Amino acid sequence: MSDAGAWGFTDDRGVALTAARRPERVVAYVRAGAALRDLGVTPVAVYGSGHDGSTLDPVKAGDLAAAGVPYLGPGRTLEEDVLRELRPDLVVDVSYDGKSAYALDEAVADRLGVPAAVVSVGSDQSLAAIIGRFGELGAALRDGAAVGPDAADGGAVHPDARGAGSVEASEAALAAVAGTATATVLALSAAGPDQVHLARPQAWPELARLLELGVRLLDPGPGPGANWLTTDWEHAAGLAPDLVLFDNRSNAVRPEALPPVGDARVAPWNPETPPSPAAYGRFFRDIAAALRG
Repeated sequence: MSDAGAWGFTDDRGVALTAARRPERVVAYVRAGAALRDLGVTPVAVYGSGHDGSTLDPVKAGDLAAAGVPYLGPGRTLEEDVLRELRPDLVVDVSYDGKSAYALDEAVADRLGVPAAVVSVGSDQSLAAIIGRFGELGAALRDGAAVGPDAADGGAVHPDARGAGSVEASEAALAAVAGTATATVLALSAAGPDQVHLARPQAWPELARLLELGVRLLDPGPGPGANWLTTDWEHAAGLAPDLVLFDNRSNAVRPEALPPVGDARVAPWNPETPPSPAAYGRFFRDIAAALRG
């Protein structure tokens, strides 16, 4: 479809977005914007979530800072005048419930008449589906191809997306390592010296994929919390992991300032890795390296 023709994209809420031409000025949540940048679409600006501060978290940012993309601060505090000055054609956010935007108050965009594309990244989605949907959105914004959540290609990443194929190759390499590794793995986000959030693997699409590839991820056990079990460090040490994947986003406490989890080795984990083939290809390669020790 040419740039001069009508443009369309149906997001994961089932909202059919249409425009007289392909959107060129995109403002996005950091995670979404980093994925789009990998896929050949550079946002005019990005915003953070309620966990983010006044400066861009380099762990979540991918290639955005190097590309000179401005950061607007947390989306929930984004002022209408700031968004208006950017003259966006489209806002792109993610959703964990499949219903609402995660990081932006959509009323701000609505008042300016700016459509919002929301892509689901919740636990009800497979990692392949999430990467596929961002691939479709990237293709629509680059090439103008109209797509929706039930596209005939089953959510395949656009063939010329940067990094295409790296996920499959990296998954295969990781599966080979995991097939011989005996290390047990615990993913967590540190809250401080007295509290830690232990990830429930099935609640995180990339951790669920690690399980499918043979990585021996530990479940933290029963208790409240759908995504995390919030507990103390003694509980974490009692699970006796060989490898700890620690949340390395800026809002999490660094492991150097915390009690050791038994004799476990540590490796970084970004729970908001940009949903692009290139980024998740690196993620799987890094996990394979961590398993090899």
